[in-house]
Amino acid sequence: MSVTTGYREAWEGFWREAPGEQGAVLWDAEPALTAGVHLPLFEKHLAAPGLPLVDLGCGNGTQTRFLADRYPRVIGVDLSAAALDHAGRADPAGQASYRLADAADRTEAESLHAELGDANVYMRGVLHQCEPGDRQALVDGIAALVGDRGRVLLVELAEAAGLRLRELAGGPGGPPAKLAPVLRHGIAPGEVADAAVPEFLRAAGLTVLAGGDLPLATTEFLADGTRVELPSKWLVAGRV
Repeated sequence: MSVTTGYREAWEGFWREAPGEQGAVLWDAEPALTAGVHLPLFEKHLAAPGLPLVDLGCGNGTQTRFLADRYPRVIGVDLSAAALDHAGRADPAGQASYRLADAADRTEAESLHAELGDANVYMRGVLHQCEPGDRQALVDGIAALVGDRGRVLLVELAEAAGLRLRELAGGPGGPPAKLAPVLRHGIAPGEVADAAVPEFLRAAGLTVLAGGDLPLATTEFLADGTRVELPSKWLVAGRV
């Protein structure tokens, strides 16, 4: 199974339109507020820290470059060629490598695993943006990437984030500037039940090792200057 053509085209359109500067996209918060917060949660559960690290759904590579400063081999993977164009232009020194792949396609995930071997995987805010029918396939692809020794850190919007996003979108002035293009391209964050995410992992043969709640920083601000943060859940999983 792979993602639908319409879903892929929506992402291509979004990233072709997106400005190039860091922070111009809703979820492109600075790494100190995102990956930098998540790594300490991840690292204490890594069985093999020296494995390649895959930033799955890397987008324009902001977090990928941060990770590449901390791990010997980091690969940013995305299904959008336009997103990877942004990532490559922002990384002229080649701190990380980037790969066009659809992890919901088991063949592509297994091919990447055959090349890299077992890998640790960081994925932030991707599962809830998938079509419902693609979610288990994506987690199955993650399980193929981690193999026997890798671990995955998933950070996903909590159910409560759906209400907050609807409030933002339905405000008197319409959706905020950075939420509007997400809605316009038809890739509005979907709602995944909090209890569903660990079940996806278990169905893929992975054991949940740790989890918790965190606010997920965005790059949008309210009129009073307050940064918009969304409730999120994080889970670390692997084979044990």
